[in-house]
Amino acid sequence: MSHTSFAPVDLSRRALFRTGAYTAAGAALATLPFGQSLLAHDVSEAWPNVAALAKRYLDERKVANMFLTFGWGQNDMAHTVGGGTLGLNSSVEVNEDTLYRIYSMSKPITGMATMMLIDDGLIGLDTPLHEVMPAFRDMQVLVDPEGPLEDTVPAERPITIRQLLTHTAGIGYTIVSKGPLLDAYVENGIVGGRVSRTPIPGVPNPVPAPGLEVWADRLATLPLMYQPATKWSYSNSIDLLGRVIEVVSGMEFEAFLKARLFDPLGMTSTWMTVPESEKTRLTDNYGIAFGTVLPLDPASNSIYLDPPKVPSGGGGLVSSPKDYDRFLRMLLGFGELDGERVMSEQAVRVGTSDLIPGTVDLTGSWMVGQGHGAGGRSVNGTFGWGGAAGTLGAVDFNLGLRTALWTQYMPSDAYPIRDEYLAALEADLAAMRQQDHSRHAA
Repeated sequence: MSHTSFAPVDLSRRALFRTGAYTAAGAALATLPFGQSLLAHDVSEAWPNVAALAKRYLDERKVANMFLTFGWGQNDMAHTVGGGTLGLNSSVEVNEDTLYRIYSMSKPITGMATMMLIDDGLIGLDTPLHEVMPAFRDMQVLVDPEGPLEDTVPAERPITIRQLLTHTAGIGYTIVSKGPLLDAYVENGIVGGRVSRTPIPGVPNPVPAPGLEVWADRLATLPLMYQPATKWSYSNSIDLLGRVIEVVSGMEFEAFLKARLFDPLGMTSTWMTVPESEKTRLTDNYGIAFGTVLPLDPASNSIYLDPPKVPSGGGGLVSSPKDYDRFLRMLLGFGELDGERVMSEQAVRVGTSDLIPGTVDLTGSWMVGQGHGAGGRSVNGTFGWGGAAGTLGAVDFNLGLRTALWTQYMPSDAYPIRDEYLAALEADLAAMRQQDHSRHAA
């Protein structure tokens, strides 16, 4: 496909990072009533419609891989459905150690890291941000979110840590902002997740700010989209928490994640930068244009082999199904994994609860009728979030279930996988209920 036909497709930065389809699936997936007995044997047999869905997408070569994991309670290994290969031209099959760009599935990790500092007593949920970073003391708010940067009014209340965790601080995002504010973000290199080393026709490729500290300082000079604690709007706030973690802990953000989360959890395959020695495990990422699957970030030349200029707590991590399952399993254990306490029970319970300030109007947002905790959706005892390249992870505390969906294509709504996936799950559940009813009737 030529560049001229590729460019008009909606592969803008905003479209590539649009995660609504998968974030909406997170909580719904985790509310399904799985039972331990169902996970004690082959999961593909237990979920024939889910397995058929994965097989269809793989057979039609719409994706290189579709790999699902289901884990119960503190059982060590998650069971799987689906498969595929690292890339459409690869013969290497994906498995629990395969490396995926998880994009916004990084957010719950950063959220829990923030909860650790709250539990340490170094900050509070309602600590004003300016007490940690004085540059955010006197923020201005745009009169019109898409209007001139000069047309502002003073913020009516300070930004707090709670607001940053829940996307209610009024901060913008390159994937939601428009007009002069978006232009200012691009000019200042206030960007999150990375896509490709190679310029993509039709997709802006701004130069990131030279480091997380500069990134945060520049963000502080720009107006907010909304008054703090008034609206839910997907934002740069989780990336900003990366800098909060640095200031409060006295450690570089990535070093903090490694010391406090990744090492204690045995997450040995989660990084901002994939080591050269491990790139043979990395998936290819694809862009979908006019129904055609196009290489977006081949593993052999992936941008994730380069250290990021700005470590992105909102969308910068690469991880494996095994690693992320250990993170989810720790949450299900309320901070414990393999008998070792990584977080306090209270930090997990609070972080996975609904933390949205009561003054926030959810009208028109993804959160209508739902809640948001420390970096992820919180509803009916479930907690989870999705990534821009199709990944999804969630836990259900009521059922003791951890679930994840792994694939690599952008934008995530290029295919109706979410709706088809939920329909397949419901069909399998209906069959299970019927089998259960028949057993009891007999």
